[in-house]
Amino acid sequence: MKKRIKELEFKKILEILNEYDIESIYEKTNILPNSDELRGEMQEYIDTESFTKKSVLGIDIYQYGMYKHLEQTLIPTVFKILFNRAIKLCLENNRFVFQNYTKEKIENSFISTGDGGFIIFDSPLHSLFFAINFELTVRAYNSYHLYPKLRDIIGSISLRYAITYDTVFHFDDNYYGSAIIFNSRIHERDSLNRCLIDQDTYNWFLINIDGIENLQVLTINEIANIYEFTEYDRKYIQEDNEIMDSKVSRFSGIINSDISKIGQIASKTMYLNIYNLHLQVTMKASASTESMDKRTITISLGNLNTAGI
Repeated sequence: MKKRIKELEFKKILEILNEYDIESIYEKTNILPNSDELRGEMQEYIDTESFTKKSVLGIDIYQYGMYKHLEQTLIPTVFKILFNRAIKLCLENNRFVFQNYTKEKIENSFISTGDGGFIIFDSPLHSLFFAINFELTVRAYNSYHLYPKLRDIIGSISLRYAITYDTVFHFDDNYYGSAIIFNSRIHERDSLNRCLIDQDTYNWFLINIDGIENLQVLTINEIANIYEFTEYDRKYIQEDNEIMDSKVSRFSGIINSDISKIGQIASKTMYLNIYNLHLQVTMKASASTESMDKRTITISLGNLNTAGI
């Protein structure tokens, strides 16, 4: 059921070019070439129909440029600390959803931008759960539970999130594709610290759980019935799943979910709808899973500001 990201090799593309094209030509008269044969070979090798759709989570430090020089220099360190702790939370507290992931796999799917980056996941639910865990670590940092002296130097930080769902491919040790391009475009257009999702992400939740609003009334058992999760090992359902457990509760997990359409962004030759997502999630936070000292914290992912984009 799982589809791998399309791998394209520079060496192979160069071989096709050298066979069906000329590297350099400097004749006195330029003549437009017939590229039909080359186009056919490239189409057969690249085979865009085989590209898989992946979910991309974009994370961006809000107003990074407003920090002073020392603070700006330290923020990439803070981001890496938060990133590593979010990975740990996903793997330890959301074992059913992230059972096919390792720390190394998530790290290798990360594209750094300095003050944030893009992470490639199999589904929008993976992206959303990672964003929730990341925001929990941000709250721990902002409220002086995580490196309090560093927090005192830098000050509080705020994050912007975007989730897109489209094609991704791998080339020359990097990831490319519409999902990444569109995610970046959302961040460029948004001037607020929100969590925005694209139309395909909205549709994924609509098809699989009858709409993203239903996150607050679902259990991990309903998640296991989503088509993409039907081959997952159900033994992990019996373990603690911090964001979504085996029973619905108004006192833990996702307790509120709001979604609203805020505008459109041009992508290729069409306009795509953008939605503003706001979640409230109650979780237990501690220094480690073995720690007896736990605090119950309610965090908000995104906000209710529905200003356009």
